[in-house]
Amino acid sequence: MPEGDTIFRTARSLGQWLEGREITAARTTAAAVPAAKLVGQRVTGVEAKAKHLLIRFDSGVVLHTHMRMTGAWHVYRAGERWRKPAYQARVVLEAGERVAVCFNAPVVELLAKRGEEVHPALTRLGPDVLVDPLDLEEVRRRLAARPPSMAIGEVLLDQQVVSGIGNIFRCEALFAERVDPWAPWPDLAPETIDALVTAAARLMRARIATSPEPAAESTAGPTAGPATMRTRPARPAVYGRTGRPCYRCRTPVATAKLGQQARDVYWCPKCQGHLPTIP
Repeated sequence: MPEGDTIFRTARSLGQWLEGREITAARTTAAAVPAAKLVGQRVTGVEAKAKHLLIRFDSGVVLHTHMRMTGAWHVYRAGERWRKPAYQARVVLEAGERVAVCFNAPVVELLAKRGEEVHPALTRLGPDVLVDPLDLEEVRRRLAARPPSMAIGEVLLDQQVVSGIGNIFRCEALFAERVDPWAPWPDLAPETIDALVTAAARLMRARIATSPEPAAESTAGPTAGPATMRTRPARPAVYGRTGRPCYRCRTPVATAKLGQQARDVYWCPKCQGHLPTIP
């Protein structure tokens, strides 16, 4: 699933590509979305809201997409060959010679004016980890409603507590702060929970600063050329490194399923104080 930093960079790139331009053609495979209504409208902004992407139009309507595990936006010049097959295109927006294509997104909706204010998923989101200043007080308030048995590793993926953190930065923040992913959240000091959320935000912002724009899949993209030559993001400390030595203590990194979502969590048993269960 794309994490909040990926959606943030996608929104920024799409904004550079489409903002201020009039839609000259639009189509979608989402039956409930009247894409033809977007023709003639001007894009006024593109916004990332945690893992949701919102394209705003001058009539007040909003195109809402959620990538989940499969979706991605690409940009192309008119006539340029797409990097994915056309049958995977869920939305195609044309603005003269510029084209934006959303591939394989499970959620595609056209929200009426002010519709996002009552949207069940958007209104329940916790504070966005990439919004500055980060509302840590609101994060703690929402966390207080969670069961005391809930592991902190689950909390960091709960989009209604704090939104935008995915599995990579959940694992990396826990490692950075030396916290056991299975620790029940009430066992942690408020300052530790603040530090975890802040660490996730810091690491995500660092990747935003060092990664090419994800929507610029085409050489015609708004960030092609020099932007694609930026320094590569720092390598993960634990994520995806099962069995490899911890960068701090050389203990092999462990992995196991955690929580109702049964997502893989990666951690250092020595640095984070949790021994893996032996099958």
